Amino acid sequence: MAAADPAQLIQLQSVFESVVKVAISLAGVAVVVMFLVGGFGFLTAGGDKEATQKAQRTLTYAIGGLILVLSAWVIMSLLGNFLGISFDNFTLSLPTP
Repeated sequence: MAAADPAQLIQLQSVFESVVKVAISLAGVAVVVMFLVGGFGFLTAGGDKEATQKAQRTLTYAIGGLILVLSAWVIMSLLGNFLGISFDNFTLSLPTP
């Protein structure tokens, strides 16, 4: 049985891209779940003032999270355009010996 090649620093590029993609996907899923939970809370509140306020807080936090994620994406895009850097394509440049 042959030993596998050790990991190299250049593979950090694919790891970083995967982590960013997963983080963005999880943020999107979290926002959708928060909207569903808040909407369900409103539907099942049945006139209970405390339950309605809790559902409203959940929806407010979901909107805040959505704004935060979108703001981060816009800032990264604007900063990338201003600096001439593509944040969508992470590349790792290593000096050659």
